[in-house]
Amino acid sequence: MFYRSRPIVRPPKHMVRNEFLRREIPIIQPIVFENRLNVVDIPRHIIKPIRRNVVVEHRHPFRHW
Repeated sequence: MFYRSRPIVRPPKHMVRNEFLRREIPIIQPIVFENRLNVVDIPRHIIKPIRRNVVVEHRHPFRHW
Protein backbone atom coordinates (compact mmCIF):
# COMPACT_ATOMS: atom_id res chain seq x y z
CA MET A 1 0.00 0.00 0.00
CA PHE A 2 1.05 3.48 -0.85
CA TYR A 3 0.31 6.37 1.33
CA ARG A 4 -0.76 9.53 -0.39
CA SER A 5 1.22 12.59 0.44
CA ARG A 6 -0.51 15.70 1.49
CA PRO A 7 -0.96 18.33 -1.26
CA ILE A 8 0.99 21.57 -1.12
CA VAL A 9 -1.24 24.62 -1.14
CA ARG A 10 0.25 27.82 -2.44
CA PRO A 11 -1.19 31.31 -2.68
CA PRO A 12 -2.78 32.13 -6.03
CA LYS A 13 -0.75 33.70 -8.83
CA HIS A 14 -2.20 36.67 -10.61
CA MET A 15 -1.78 36.84 -14.34
CA VAL A 16 -2.61 40.34 -15.53
CA ARG A 17 -2.90 41.42 -19.14
CA ASN A 18 -2.66 45.18 -19.46
CA GLU A 19 -4.16 47.04 -22.38
CA PHE A 20 -3.82 50.72 -23.02
CA LEU A 21 -6.24 52.96 -24.79
CA ARG A 22 -5.00 56.29 -26.15
CA ARG A 23 -7.15 59.25 -25.23
CA GLU A 24 -6.35 62.78 -26.38
CA ILE A 25 -6.59 65.57 -23.87
CA PRO A 26 -6.69 69.08 -25.37
CA ILE A 27 -4.07 71.42 -23.95
CA ILE A 28 -4.38 75.11 -24.70
CA GLN A 29 -1.07 76.92 -24.62
CA PRO A 30 -0.80 80.46 -25.97
CA ILE A 31 2.31 81.40 -27.91
CA VAL A 32 3.54 84.99 -27.81
CA PHE A 33 5.67 86.17 -30.72
CA GLU A 34 7.87 89.14 -29.83
CA ASN A 35 9.63 91.54 -32.13
CA ARG A 36 12.57 92.93 -30.20
CA LEU A 37 14.58 96.00 -30.96
CA ASN A 38 17.87 95.83 -29.10
CA VAL A 39 19.52 99.19 -28.54
CA VAL A 40 23.27 99.05 -28.08
CA ASP A 41 25.24 102.12 -26.97
CA ILE A 42 28.29 102.78 -29.12
CA PRO A 43 30.57 105.70 -28.25
CA ARG A 44 30.91 108.37 -30.93
CA HIS A 45 33.79 110.76 -30.43
CA ILE A 46 33.05 114.31 -31.38
CA ILE A 47 36.21 116.40 -31.70
CA LYS A 48 36.08 120.09 -30.93
CA PRO A 49 39.20 121.73 -32.31
CA ILE A 50 40.87 124.38 -30.19
CA ARG A 51 43.28 126.71 -31.89
CA ARG A 52 46.00 128.51 -29.94
CA ASN A 53 48.74 130.85 -30.86
CA VAL A 54 51.96 129.85 -29.19
CA VAL A 55 55.06 132.01 -29.42
CA VAL A 56 58.32 130.13 -29.39
CA GLU A 57 61.49 132.20 -29.04
CA HIS A 58 64.73 130.81 -30.29
CA ARG A 59 67.46 132.68 -28.44
CA HIS A 60 71.12 132.13 -28.65
CA PRO A 61 72.75 131.35 -25.38
CA PHE A 62 74.53 134.32 -23.81
CA ARG A 63 78.27 134.38 -24.14
CA HIS A 64 80.30 136.01 -21.46
CA TRP A 65 83.41 137.69 -22.86
